[in-house]
Amino acid sequence: MAGPVGLTPYLVVNNAKEAIDFYTKAFGAREVARHGAPNTEKLMHVALEVFGSMMYFADDFPEFCGGKSRTPQSLGGTPVTLHLQVEDAQSVWDKAVAAGATVTMPLKDQFWGDKYGQLVDPFGHSWSIGQTISQPSAEEIEVSAAAAFKA
Repeated sequence: MAGPVGLTPYLVVNNAKEAIDFYTKAFGAREVARHGAPNTEKLMHVALEVFGSMMYFADDFPEFCGGKSRTPQSLGGTPVTLHLQVEDAQSVWDKAVAAGATVTMPLKDQFWGDKYGQLVDPFGHSWSIGQTISQPSAEEIEVSAAAAFKA
């Protein structure tokens, strides 16, 4: 059986079992696969379906990475943001915050036509949530962007 084709994020977390619970509560994820690492309590692979897309993650295994942890917490954060484009941003946002996500950019109507905000999950990964609410022209976006960046 062939797996998904396309780009799938593969995250490293500090507690994969807790991550399964968080992503299920926050984003309605559906567990597709879970594989434990032999002789440990850690998970070496988890596959979840989130809003029709796949995401993978595993516990941190520094012993297989030159002794270095690869979680966002150990690296001082992450430059990567995982984006969810959804039909009801407020509902998804509220569930994520209730499940333990930390708001880094409040959810609000943005000049490019989305209700949009950013948060960080309990494992240090950045997420953005967006919902298209209008379709401004390229010119309108340029004018609004200039005003937003001037402020």
